[in-house]
Amino acid sequence: RLQARVERMEQFQKEKEELDKGCRECKRKLAECQKKMKELEVLDPESGKGELEKLQAEAQQLKNEEKSWENKLEELKKKEKNMPWNVDTLSKDGFSKSVFNVKPEEKEETEEQKEKKHKTFVERYEKQIKHFGMLRRWDDSQKYLSDNPHLVCEETANYLVIWCIDLEVEEKHALMEQVAHQTIVMQFILELAKSLKVDPRACFRQFFTKIKTADQQYMEGFNDELEAFKERVRGRAKVRIEKAMKEYEEEERQKRLGPGGLDPVEVYESLPPELQKCFDVKDVQMLQDTISKMDPTEAKYHMQRCIDSGLWVPNAKTGEGADKGGGETLYEEIKKENGDEE
Repeated sequence: RLQARVERMEQFQKEKEELDKGCRECKRKLAECQKKMKELEVLDPESGKGELEKLQAEAQQLKNEEKSWENKLEELKKKEKNMPWNVDTLSKDGFSKSVFNVKPEEKEETEEQKEKKHKTFVERYEKQIKHFGMLRRWDDSQKYLSDNPHLVCEETANYLVIWCIDLEVEEKHALMEQVAHQTIVMQFILELAKSLKVDPRACFRQFFTKIKTADQQYMEGFNDELEAFKERVRGRAKVRIEKAMKEYEEEERQKRLGPGGLDPVEVYESLPPELQKCFDVKDVQMLQDTISKMDPTEAKYHMQRCIDSGLWVPNAKTGEGADKGGGETLYEEIKKENGDEE
């Protein structure tokens, strides 16, 4: 009977360990998925909608799996309570854990509420957040958060993410990498709080204790996430710069548009080489000679585009050159040559 009891206890313990391991792994994957979602919302709110929907579906599936693991663990707890007392059950720890400052379930905030909360927080604590972002030593970071525990929150993490992108756009690469380090520190603390289901302010010291013990696996995970984050920041900065350049080019193009709504640069680049040369040297006579040698339909097409773009001003009275005016006579000649008597 003793042997059978021992085997049952060993089997029970093995089952408990497997369930606990499965539950922790599911929580880890869910936290990682939620972190990616949060970064995507901050870094790429417009073009990342497809990927965000995919992550949301994955997160929902993981939440369902997490609930299933927790139900199985709860059933095992009940089973353990109903087991008869003996020297084996009394000498082993059950599902004991220290619970402190348990964070109550919060209602999901709307996007408008989140935005308002973030704006208010930043207006009040921006200077302190930036100070934390500039710290380098673990001890300094821990002490600063101990003195300012209100900084241990999602709003600080989001601000640091955006600041990293701003710094990379400004080509302040070294400073970006420093702030990125502190961003991952904050994100790791928030993830730890989620896994423990406690307020982040109650567990940030645990993070620093663990990171300062130089646990190899934990440090590797931290450094891997830091490098991946910096790459994502560089990618988003590049996209932002390209978008800004396109907007600037479009603004300049709109300023250049002629009376007919055409861009003189685009029109010039579409002209035959012989016509381009006329505008390059600003020689009206050369332009007249070149037009007279061209097919009338083609000549009219090109000159009309020049007029619509402002590259050629047919009613100007000065004789300063092809792109400065002096084209009234030439314009009339072109119309006559094509039988266009308006």
